[in-house]
Amino acid sequence: MRLVISLWLILLYPCGVAETLIGKVVRITDGDTLVILDATQSQHKIRLAGIDAPESRQPFGQKSKERLSQSVAGQQVAVDWSKRDRYDRIIGKIIYDGKDVNLAQIRAGLAWWYRKYAGEQSSVDRQLYEAAEDRARADQVGLWGVSDPIPPWDWRKR
Repeated sequence: MRLVISLWLILLYPCGVAETLIGKVVRITDGDTLVILDATQSQHKIRLAGIDAPESRQPFGQKSKERLSQSVAGQQVAVDWSKRDRYDRIIGKIIYDGKDVNLAQIRAGLAWWYRKYAGEQSSVDRQLYEAAEDRARADQVGLWGVSDPIPPWDWRKR
């Protein structure tokens, strides 16, 4: 009986039902994490979906954080999201002034497209993020200007 109920719930309520959270950016943690304050004055830690920025102590880590700060610090943003990670952070796409902030970090050469989670992105976002990283690499923008940049997921293993 539990199996039947579970199957019905899966069919009726598909995974990935998106929500939008609106709030003011009150803190930038690093190049792919920030904190917003919503209308009820509740804080929400947001991990930017689809990207992985260099760690703080890693080359370009501070530049990535600074660029994100210059882009959205103190601004009202929309966060399109559908899940939380194991640290209870919202995983979402930040939209500011009609633009995808996550994608902008990749275009600036200050984040990798996080292929590990590509299946959680729309097909349009997958194509845009991959093309943006390819262009940044080809143009040697940001971290792509150094030989063999170390992806953050490898850096964290060290």
